[in-house]
This record gives sequence, C-alpha cells and structure tokens, in this order.
Amino acid sequence: MSRAAHRALIAVVALAATALAPAHASSAAAAAPVPDRSVVSWAASAHRLGEAPSDRSYRLVVRTSVGGSGVRIRVSNAFGDRPLVIGSAYAGLRRSGARLVAGSNRKLRFAGAASVTLAPGEIRYSDPLPGRTEAGSDLAVSLYVRTSGGAATGHGMALQTSYATTGDHAAEERDGAYTEQTGSWFYLDAVGVDTGPGTGAVVTLGDSITDGWQSTTDKNLRWPDFLARRLRQEPGSTVQGVANAGISGNQVLADGGGPSALTRLDRDVLSLPGVETVFLFEGVNDIKAHSGVTAASLTEGYRGIIDRAHAAGKCVVAATVLPFKGWSEWDPAGEAVRTEVNDWIRTSGAADAVADFDKVLRSPYDPERILPTFDGGDHLHPNDKGMQALADSVRLGDLECHRTGG
Repeated sequence: MSRAAHRALIAVVALAATALAPAHASSAAAAAPVPDRSVVSWAASAHRLGEAPSDRSYRLVVRTSVGGSGVRIRVSNAFGDRPLVIGSAYAGLRRSGARLVAGSNRKLRFAGAASVTLAPGEIRYSDPLPGRTEAGSDLAVSLYVRTSGGAATGHGMALQTSYATTGDHAAEERDGAYTEQTGSWFYLDAVGVDTGPGTGAVVTLGDSITDGWQSTTDKNLRWPDFLARRLRQEPGSTVQGVANAGISGNQVLADGGGPSALTRLDRDVLSLPGVETVFLFEGVNDIKAHSGVTAASLTEGYRGIIDRAHAAGKCVVAATVLPFKGWSEWDPAGEAVRTEVNDWIRTSGAADAVADFDKVLRSPYDPERILPTFDGGDHLHPNDKGMQALADSVRLGDLECHRTGG
C-alpha cells in the first residue's frame, strides 16, 4: 500500500474513532480469560474501523515473535454493536501473497465448535492447534465472517498487506479467490503459543511510532519487530514474545486514536497471555494536541498505568518522549511539557526501568529535533534506521524483571 493510501487510511480511522464506542468496548470484563501455558506471539490493538459487510473472508498475515506448540488466536467484537458470527477459521503458513504453504492450513475450533458467535464487546480464544509454529513465521489467519457485528473491530494501520474476498474461502490454500488487498487486520487481535515454563512476553504500549508509521510496509521494520529479532538472538533471554499494542494517534489521557492508553490497558495489554513486562512509550500526542495537558496531568496518567501494571504483577519499562520540532503542532510550550515529562520519567523511579529514547534519536545540534538520519521525513516519526536504533538501545535485561503483584 502506498504512503498516500496509508495517510487516507489514518484519516478514516481517526474519524471513526471520534464516534462514541459502546461502553463495553473498554471494559476489563470484555477480555477473555488467559489460557494456561500460553504466551502472546503477536498482537495488534483493536479499535473501531467503521461498518463492515457480512459474508466476507479475510486472510490476515501476521509475523510471530516466539515459537511454540498449540497456536491459539484471539478474535474480538469489542467495538461491534450486534453479534459477530465467524463461520469458519483457519491458520496456515503464508508462502507468498495470499497463497499458503501446501498442507499447512488447519481448521480452528472454539470450544470444539467450527464456528463461533461473539456478542457485542466479547473476545474469545480458539482451541489450540496441534503441532509447532516457529518464531519469525508469516502466519496466515483466515476468517470467514458470516454475519458482521455492525461496526468492525480491527486494527487500521497494519503496515502489512492482507487479503479479502466475498464468500467462504477460509479453507483454501491457493490465492485465486483473494482478489482484494487490505492494509488492516479485521477481528483478529492476538495470537498465542504454548512455550512451556520459563518463557514470557513484553507488550509495547504506544502510539503511531510503536505502530510503525514511516517504517517500510510489508517488511516488519517497526521498532518492536527489531526488538523481537534481538530477543530471538539472545540465547539466555526468558522474554521471547513481543506484542505490539501501538495505535496511531493514541493518547495516554484522552480517547481519539482509539481508546486512551488508560482505558485500553486491561484489554490490550494486561489480558494478553504470558506478559511479564509492559513497555510504556506514549505521550507525544497528548502534548501536541494543545488540549491543556500539563506535565503533572500526563505523569499522573503514567503513574496510573504503572500502578495497575504492578498490581497485575507486571514490570514496567518507561520510555522518554521523542523530540518533534518541525512537526506542524510543535511549539515552545509543548516542548517545555515534553522536557518536564522526560525529567520525571528519568528520575521519578516510578517505573522499574527507563529507556531513554529521546537521547537515542535527538540531534546533538538541536536536541528539540530528531537527528535527520533517523527522521522519517515528518520530524515526528522515525524511519527504518530510527526504528532499529530504538530497539537496539533497549537493555534486554530490563525486560527480565519479575514481580509478584499487589
């Protein structure tokens, strides 16, 4: 998908997000129980995508971060206003485009049934599939949506080409029926695997920078993707799963680009299986929105996220806010807030560890700007090199922190 098309998509998603979501969409009660022994291998935070048609098949391509047996998918009707009926679901290995590796496409079941109906706001896990799926695989999850839940639940800016068609073609391994391409993921928000004891995951809670905007489409070059590759190459690391909980336009305090980080924390982060560490990297959208957000109000929001994560037994790594001078909404007042917020992140001790992303990407000649070699071109989002620099700067030992909750 071209960058122009992605910009149009972002505008549509942002417009859709301004509509009032059902009250249950942000409820912790809507999250499905976490399966035993499972660790999240992929995730994409859901938000409202607008109305979606029935009688559609989606072939959704995702990249696993940790390998294991017993693949499960998590399907979501969090933003639907009527029942969602998934008539059939399959998972296989992608060969190229929408074509699958022969013999790899296997039927998923839900509590033993071939189809599943999700009430408005409901999230469900599939039963585990037998066999092993390797880390770094392109998994193709095919869903036949017999009846949509009205408003579609999904992730708008996938930066990954997936495929769609009319009718039930979920079981097919060939690509002939999948004549439509889409840059979004529909109804699928997580994939987990059984890894055995001693393996956990990190969830990166963020905005469009974490979501990957300005990284190259279809190449898995978001900074959490680079982090997943580093973890796979670290033989002693117990943290292997990486779940991307970034949403373009997301804020800590206010809804807009999806529900706020405070609102969606339980569903998008704490409910995912096997999570040991939350990586908190948000705040620039709150600052540049010119909505009266102060450093005190933003750090209070951070502390709320950190306290809830700690109460759930998760460690927290907090990242400093990147410079954004040159972006149209930058001004000295916002810069002052960013500076004060970053000082708090570095010195408060509220989080278990700090990732100083500001220091990694800022220009030594003008610290209020991203270094040009890392700038994606809009002075806010890093390019592929910047994404890798962020991931390379993370101290992997900080992700190994363990808490008992309470």
